[in-house]
Amino acid sequence: MRESYLLLLCDYGRRLIADRLTTGTGGNLSIYDRDRELIAITPSGKPYEQLIPDEISIINPAGIHLDGQPPSSEWPLHTAVYHQRPEINAIVHTHSRFATTFAVLRQPIPACHYLIAVSGVDQVRVAPYVTFGTDELARETVASLGQDNCILLANHGLLALGNDLPQAYNIALYIEEVAELCYRARAIGTPVLLTHEEMDAARERFQTYGFNNPSKQLDQGLPGSRQQERHGTRQK
Repeated sequence: MRESYLLLLCDYGRRLIADRLTTGTGGNLSIYDRDRELIAITPSGKPYEQLIPDEISIINPAGIHLDGQPPSSEWPLHTAVYHQRPEINAIVHTHSRFATTFAVLRQPIPACHYLIAVSGVDQVRVAPYVTFGTDELARETVASLGQDNCILLANHGLLALGNDLPQAYNIALYIEEVAELCYRARAIGTPVLLTHEEMDAARERFQTYGFNNPSKQLDQGLPGSRQQERHGTRQK
């Protein structure tokens, strides 16, 4: 397994905590090295702040543990997604507060803000509730996911997919922001949702903004987002 992948997982694990996308040891991340047919996945029960590259779990596509600490209990979900979606090379699973609120309600996150376009969908749908870490959860989630790049897991959390880890993380980060905006808007009124045509226009704009270079997006933030405010790069 490439050392750079192990370092990325440690880095993004710490970002999960810093960006409040999970608490404690919740959630998990993985990268699939398709050339070597190896999956690097965060280990079970290890605090992200203490995680080092040698502790990252290495499994094969069948879930056989090859190196590092024992893998996250959600390894069946990761391997099932990689099997079904050959264009996907990274997965981020979070327990972020606002997205998970919608998951607990078993309600999709609607297009209340154009940032949802980072996921390529008009709404983030909800997969049925199944006990965590089971083969049944993997089957139900993959069946519900279809060709979407993110989905809510009922009473559980959010799953985001990408061509690489920065892209998958980027989707998880901004879907959490949209979920919070929708939650807050509902507290004082009824959000006005964007139409399918308006969402198509937003997705087209993202193609030229640089969405195909997700690591750049993560550092600078998408237009109109809190990430841009944080880095002082908001465009007018």
